[in-house]
Amino acid sequence: MKPADLLVVGAGLVGLATAREHLLRHPGAQVVVVEQEAAVAAHQTGRNSGVVHGGIYYQPGSLKARLCVEGARDLYAYCEEHRLPHERCGKLIVALGEHERGRLDELERRGRANRVPGLRRVEGLGAIREIEPSATGIAALHAPNTGIVDYAAVARAVHAELLTLGADVRLATRVEGLAPHVAGAVVRTSAGDVVARRVVVCAGLWSDRLARAAGAPADPRIVPFRGAYLALRPEAVAARPVRGMVYPVPDPDLPFLGVHVTRHLASPGDGGRGAVLLGPTAMLVPARDAYRLTDPRSWRPRDAAETLAWPGTWHVARRFWRTGVHELRMAVDRRAFVAEAARYVPGLTVDDLEDGVWSAGVRAQAVGRDGALVDDFVLSRLGPVVFVRNAPSPAATSAFALARELLDRVG
Repeated sequence: MKPADLLVVGAGLVGLATAREHLLRHPGAQVVVVEQEAAVAAHQTGRNSGVVHGGIYYQPGSLKARLCVEGARDLYAYCEEHRLPHERCGKLIVALGEHERGRLDELERRGRANRVPGLRRVEGLGAIREIEPSATGIAALHAPNTGIVDYAAVARAVHAELLTLGADVRLATRVEGLAPHVAGAVVRTSAGDVVARRVVVCAGLWSDRLARAAGAPADPRIVPFRGAYLALRPEAVAARPVRGMVYPVPDPDLPFLGVHVTRHLASPGDGGRGAVLLGPTAMLVPARDAYRLTDPRSWRPRDAAETLAWPGTWHVARRFWRTGVHELRMAVDRRAFVAEAARYVPGLTVDDLEDGVWSAGVRAQAVGRDGALVDDFVLSRLGPVVFVRNAPSPAATSAFALARELLDRVG
């Protein structure tokens, strides 16, 4: 069996971008992409708010800080080249009181250190409402380069491009293990073994499981958090227009950004205006694909057992139990959910909401044995295999830049 030059596990946007980057560097190379689902972008890539992040939040010098700014630039360029819908609608991060000024100052410091394009500080309610007429606050950061995009559409475009470049994309093919091989590594799949000189594992919610099966350390472990989004009715959007995105100042101890208000891309279903979303929540769930809690498949004994057996889960529970109670309340009580968003877009009520959940996704959050909520991207290498051990938001924004980083590491 002739070994492939590169095998990529996972057909989310990071995996697809990695395969594409390799073929751009090495035209004619034999590249295989293996994906357990029947379509690309089935999990985190296709189940998020569609935000193109600017790079404000991340510690200067971190992988997230560098790759987010680079990746956003590359993502916009790709969308323009392939005529994919996108918009630089801007983001406003608002401080509601004096107690949040220090955190806003720190975000501004990080954003400037990370060279976020166009970042500026605004002071006072009048200046805030010049940007977002429905928002409130005493000060804010405005990031005009932050935008919106359909990441699933981007992934489909990269998939189509890969096929024209000669890649072998194998959907509905589950990876069952990896092992060393004289030619590099052998990847055991539900459709047979594949030998490759180099392997990049971009398995998202299942990244730790494949890494452990290959002999990599158990730490960190993926702990799944479900995030749900609700949508505003068209008449509520007309009454309180949102031009871009309105975000709170986040809790520095948590990797989640809190409930925010985000305008989505326009579609015929919303009359061409663009849906306005509230969310997400951040609730620990008993399955790595718990998109609908009423679905029996959202309760997987193996996933729940692994989460509960991990010491880090209990450290997180003890440290953030109040946050957990708050998130659970928002997940089950729409009034509490809306009240959170109404703190910085006043006047929103539960009557402004569309029926049901607009969308839901599950975040693959890496948690250390000691309970550390891993914030940065984590990449590790085991011989000819590179594992993406932690790549939640802004991984989709960073995908093209992260692909370069992965290939540089795999050699």
